[in-house]
Amino acid sequence: WLMPDNMHHQWLLLAACFWVIFMFMVASKFITLTFKDPDGYGAKQESLILTAVTKVEEVHVPEEKHWPEEFQPTGKAFSGNLIRQPLVHMERLELLRNVCRDTALRDLSHTAVSKFVLDRIFVCDKHKILFCQTPKVGNTQWKKVLIVLNGAFSSIEEIPENIVHDHEKNGLPRLSSFSDSEIKKRLNLYFKFFIVRDPFERLISAFKDKFVHNPRFEPWYRHEIAPGIIRKYRKNRTETKGLQFEDFVRYLGDPNHRWLDVQFGDHIIHWVTYVELCAPCEITYSVIGHHETLEDDAPYILKAAGIDHLVSYPTIPPGITVYNRTKVERYFSGISKRDIRRLYARFEGDFKLFGYREPDFLLN
Repeated sequence: WLMPDNMHHQWLLLAACFWVIFMFMVASKFITLTFKDPDGYGAKQESLILTAVTKVEEVHVPEEKHWPEEFQPTGKAFSGNLIRQPLVHMERLELLRNVCRDTALRDLSHTAVSKFVLDRIFVCDKHKILFCQTPKVGNTQWKKVLIVLNGAFSSIEEIPENIVHDHEKNGLPRLSSFSDSEIKKRLNLYFKFFIVRDPFERLISAFKDKFVHNPRFEPWYRHEIAPGIIRKYRKNRTETKGLQFEDFVRYLGDPNHRWLDVQFGDHIIHWVTYVELCAPCEITYSVIGHHETLEDDAPYILKAAGIDHLVSYPTIPPGITVYNRTKVERYFSGISKRDIRRLYARFEGDFKLFGYREPDFLLN
């Protein structure tokens, strides 16, 4: 009663197949249980709370909603649920999310998505892009990119410098110009980005640009804003020099700075926090570029938005994006530790949200 050889081999082969399938099922279950991360970037990203204008409400976007053509997502940024980013960009967004959850920093990291914020965000409907303006971080060049994409000019070289910031002529609508429902749709569906740099270096840049090298077409910085800061914050009343960096730091670090901010109006955008400008904990941005790595970040942003074949970021002069620690230390060398600490206390949210290290001269 011996089983023929060919039938014996068939049974052995069948048993081996069942064994392989069984082991594969066990291994798959183990991998799923071990590496499943519901809060990670392989799953659907947890939605942050979006405050629309002045109301706080959580926005839910229907998965299969068929929006009109003008609101359909476009570009490589929307392949799948999330942008497939290099590790550095994933880490930046993960850091942002973690700091946004830190209750100890809530007052420094959260703000309402008010008209002030919506005024900072420029819209390119043609390519479904939102860009939040953070002055003194190379924003002029990004505005030129969007102006070309919107069709106002065919190339960056053709754009007159006096047109870039003229919002009646440059063809760049602000997000605040849309209705509440249109704002929500764009915030949910468009590719969104902004650029940051070391917060203290940015303040130095704002001070030099507006109060030292002040261009003649913005006289109000020297003739209206500077005198207002001097009257309130200069210690030596006999000093007759123009606004000094020490006066500027004392104004920015004052917990009651809003008293003057209201008088200065939107001119304060050059030195208020990134949180106040772009509401990064309320709006889920696609990419956060860093000025210090702009040579790499600019091409990545264009590619992630699906527009790298249409426009290029203007050439960056060598060394212009490098963090200048010596310059920062020189500017702060004559300022009291008390005033520096008060300044840092106001901008701590910007330091923590975007991974900038607390200045060494603050620790000594």
